Amino acid sequence: MRSMLLKSCQRKLTQKVSIRSGDAFNNLQYTLALLKPDLFTQPHCVKAVLNEFIPMNGLKIVIQKTVSWSVKDAQYFYAEHRGKYFFQRLTDYLSSGPFFALVLQGPDAISKWRKLIGPTRPDKARIHHPETLRAHFGLTDTRNSFHGSDSTVSAKKEIETLFPGFKFDKLD
Repeated sequence: MRSMLLKSCQRKLTQKVSIRSGDAFNNLQYTLALLKPDLFTQPHCVKAVLNEFIPMNGLKIVIQKTVSWSVKDAQYFYAEHRGKYFFQRLTDYLSSGPFFALVLQGPDAISKWRKLIGPTRPDKARIHHPETLRAHFGLTDTRNSFHGSDSTVSAKKEIETLFPGFKFDKLD
């Protein structure tokens, strides 16, 4: 069943989300991508995201690693959400198991990755953006399988947090 869903997901994403790279106006950028604990437990899905969906959308994986966070690590990373109703749930979830952290590079990498992963809430993504990764792999608004930086400022801060010493001047 999961294999059929994965093939269906691949077909839909190829048809609807594939974004041409090489447009003259695109801005070469870095962004942070997280494949969260719920997705990490499904190696075949992780493999599809890493080897198919990311490159198919004009993005290159520059560096990646497996991460396991304490609750304090997660609270530091998501400090901007402190005081919001979902903060405790989010930080507990991100510290519940290992996940993948990736630095992606490409033309307009931030907006491409965010478009590919889709809206935060998988239930709404399934209705309004069924071609996105969260529509196919996300479980709930907290367990939504992915994170993507929302701006160049956030990308720089988040990348520095997860990949200290990363060289931002090495755009290919």
